[in-house]
Amino acid sequence: MVFDRFIGKTLEDALTMASRSKGVSVDELNYTILEEKSGFLGIGKTVEIEVYCEKDVEKFISQYIQQYFDNANLDGEVKIENDNGFYKVTVNTSNNAILIGKNGKSLQSFNQLVKAAASAEFKKRVGVLIDVNGYKEDRYEKVTKMAIRVAKDVRRTKVDATLDPMPADERKAIHNALSSMYNITTKSEGEGEGRRLRILYTPGKDNE
Repeated sequence: MVFDRFIGKTLEDALTMASRSKGVSVDELNYTILEEKSGFLGIGKTVEIEVYCEKDVEKFISQYIQQYFDNANLDGEVKIENDNGFYKVTVNTSNNAILIGKNGKSLQSFNQLVKAAASAEFKKRVGVLIDVNGYKEDRYEKVTKMAIRVAKDVRRTKVDATLDPMPADERKAIHNALSSMYNITTKSEGEGEGRRLRILYTPGKDNE
């Protein structure tokens, strides 16, 4: 996408114009100064900036996913929720099997693709989580129930357990589910797709 550009006599003037144009406060703007002209004896001084805000990130993600659907001849409705700069994307489609794939592998790869594209476009790390037809919510429920059963066994036998590799969001769901379980802590270990969660017997750890 082409970022919007604004020119003002001062940086403050340019930012004010940008905030009015985008309908957000100046504090919500991300900007880069492209050019500063001093003018002659201070006359004709200008500052040109390139600007975007979180609404632009949402728009980019939505258009990127829609373009992917169009190119692949897939149908889909995209909704985005901005959670303090973390973008939760809900996709409703009749092609869920294609997008999700076996054990969610295709969805995980698609999520990484969109995240990488947005991060490259805005030159910063952009957090994105895509859910297709409620698959992720169902998956969280499934893995947390499994982890709770394993944690109870760990507490009973006092022997630590290591779960199969899983994405960061599923590890986080398990961590949250077990965080208040007494004598149990969790720890991620490994690298990349092999990163997994360990459930540790931790004597003396009370409910939080």
